[in-house]
Amino acid sequence: MSDRSYRFTHAITRKPAASIIAGLRAVDTGTPDLATMQAHHADYIATLRETGATVIELEALEAYPDSVFVEDTALCLPSGAVVMRPGAPSRLGESAEMAPHLAALYGDIRRIEGADSFIEGGDILMTETEILVGRSARTNAAGIAELARLTADWGEVVREVHTPPGVLHFKTDCSLLDAETILSTTRLSASGCFKGYRLIDVAEGEEAAANTIRFNDLVLMPAGFPRTRDRLVQAGYDVREIGNSECAKLDGGMSCLSLRFTPKP
Repeated sequence: MSDRSYRFTHAITRKPAASIIAGLRAVDTGTPDLATMQAHHADYIATLRETGATVIELEALEAYPDSVFVEDTALCLPSGAVVMRPGAPSRLGESAEMAPHLAALYGDIRRIEGADSFIEGGDILMTETEILVGRSARTNAAGIAELARLTADWGEVVREVHTPPGVLHFKTDCSLLDAETILSTTRLSASGCFKGYRLIDVAEGEEAAANTIRFNDLVLMPAGFPRTRDRLVQAGYDVREIGNSECAKLDGGMSCLSLRFTPKP
């Protein structure tokens, strides 16, 4: 089995904009502090570089308050990249801003273009054998079907699943730890969507820890969830905790902050 779903050479991030105080949020838990977010972001980038990755840090986009969450703009696969069509109207322009940067790295760029199609990267979990896409308020059936059509000749298998009610993105509640293992909340794993995978459930009350990323030999997880951290360490993973208090106010987590890939010219 390969390790294409968690070993990468590159990552793209974007600096948080001062306008992030106007970012979207499901529940208002306070205004993000830009300086603290910038410090956390710097730690995040430094940790990615520690894995040996080339990190491309894009400039802030003041016109798009949520643009630090670059994962929603594209899906980067071994054969090419697919530019997404976000379900939040205020974020539609972010994908167009990302496309030229992907075109500089990939020889094959495809786009979700259907007027009725909406899909965000936060709803997509790529494993070694399939691409799981969660239906949510931001990702609809038309968007999932279009992604399946666009990636079929690359040999990709897209499987539609469902994001739990009241949860923003599918990956808010899960993440890939290795070729066989998924970290998940119990409310998501109970749905049976991960049949055939080994599961590690986050500790009760630490649901926000479910959004981690495996990047080469490290697992990056948000700080502040000691019981889940201990479960991962006991399972043999090399864990690095990154401050995420400010991104969390905007429903953001570890995966949201980067596009992770190995480009194919």
